[in-house]
Amino acid sequence: MDADQIGALFTRGDGSYLCARWARPIVPVVFGVEDATLGVIKGAVEAVVALAGHEMAETDSELGANLMLFFVRDWDELREVPKLDQLIPGLLPLLDRLEAAGANQYRAFRFEATGAIRACFVLVRMDGHLSNLPAETLALSQAAQVILTWGEAAFAAASPLGQVEGRAVLRPEVAAVIRAAYHPVMPVAGRDASHALRLAARIRL
Repeated sequence: MDADQIGALFTRGDGSYLCARWARPIVPVVFGVEDATLGVIKGAVEAVVALAGHEMAETDSELGANLMLFFVRDWDELREVPKLDQLIPGLLPLLDRLEAAGANQYRAFRFEATGAIRACFVLVRMDGHLSNLPAETLALSQAAQVILTWGEAAFAAASPLGQVEGRAVLRPEVAAVIRAAYHPVMPVAGRDASHALRLAARIRL
């Protein structure tokens, strides 16, 4: 990928640029899935975190868990989750918008003072399309999309995943961007498109 292609991955709908990574260890908790699927999702998060050279932990001393994934059949289910609106301000109007748009997933990030990711809340509605995906594919896709603050349209045309011998894997160019963004010489967050130039240079190295 060249700098323009990388920049497009982190450009918002309003034209702004943001590429932020996690600084604190990631502590995931998953709601709404069976025990067998729980292991698959946590395994996928572990794999992507290992690729990035980052860390996981059993608990976050401040937040308890800092990556929360909610899997539901209908957006209405989230209206009944106690105190979820305290974690995601404006939850009810957000759910109305997601329902009206026919959306099947949404990610809300919280940030440190440094700009690094502090927490992420993932909302997934298991519609017909997502329900037909293998659990491993769905889990790896979600894990890839929370490791950095990708732009809304980053994977609109193509999934971050590919297939190798029938198994879902991260596309090599996506994996390369993740590794580059987590390199120690890179800042925890970049808000200028020149950051994409640095990512491209790091990938070439």
